[in-house]
Amino acid sequence: MIFSFMTYLFSTVTSPKIVYIPQGSVFKSIAHLQSEGVNLHFFDAFILRLLGAPQQGWISIKEEKMSRIAYLYQLTTAKAATRQITLIPGETTAVFLKQIADALSMDVTLLQKAYDQHATYKEGNFVPETYSIPNEPNEEKLIVHLLHESDKKMKSLANEYHQPFEKEKWLQIVTKASVIQKEAASESDMPFVSSVIDNRIKKGMRLQMDGTLNYGEYSHQKVTARRIRTDKTPYNTYKNKGLPTDPVCNVSKEAIHAALNPAHTDYLYFVRGKNGEHIYSSYFSTHHKNIVNATK
Repeated sequence: MIFSFMTYLFSTVTSPKIVYIPQGSVFKSIAHLQSEGVNLHFFDAFILRLLGAPQQGWISIKEEKMSRIAYLYQLTTAKAATRQITLIPGETTAVFLKQIADALSMDVTLLQKAYDQHATYKEGNFVPETYSIPNEPNEEKLIVHLLHESDKKMKSLANEYHQPFEKEKWLQIVTKASVIQKEAASESDMPFVSSVIDNRIKKGMRLQMDGTLNYGEYSHQKVTARRIRTDKTPYNTYKNKGLPTDPVCNVSKEAIHAALNPAHTDYLYFVRGKNGEHIYSSYFSTHHKNIVNATK
């Protein structure tokens, strides 16, 4: 009996050198590693509990093959194998993937390919925050992990606001929130931008918002009159009525809150004033005067 147990403890475990340990119980950690192809068993959770608590997040395992007892011990003592990268609210996925590629020396084309394959929407899948990103996993595994973590946070956010986490319904919410994110001068400004969007749509007016043209690779480019004339995508709200068909960026919790809770106004127009804040109006004549005053 003892001999069999010792043989089991010193049997070989094969594992990637970089592994991810999710938050939760020891059993959850073992189950996750099993799903990643590591030849662990349910019984290993009891051994791991005797050794200590497993690390959380991305950790570095010294070797791809080692004894079971050494591997389980490594799970409790291994150092983190991550770098941090921040996705700011309002940033597009194209720019974020480029940041990841530059930081980790990855292939941005492979990152984009993995994103296109696994993402639910064209844009707006990631939750803006600071991510701990592993140094060595390949492009596809990294994208799958980031999408999975963001998806969990999005579901939690939908539950918080009592919204069904249904593909089309949530897409509309995130799309509106993305326009708010691009247009608002501050978080306190967001509910007012939200109300303008609703009011213009109700009246059958085009949104005519520059921020919707800051999609994808154009995230930080100034929107010019020529760009408005030549852009033929669904993101051009000068030519198309209603919201774009997809989000224009990744959105914050505050933008989603504003999308679901617009201010009660009859505003139809706004322009950025000299102090950087928006000036709102309900009539074009007033809006025109505000534009003149803002440019003096």
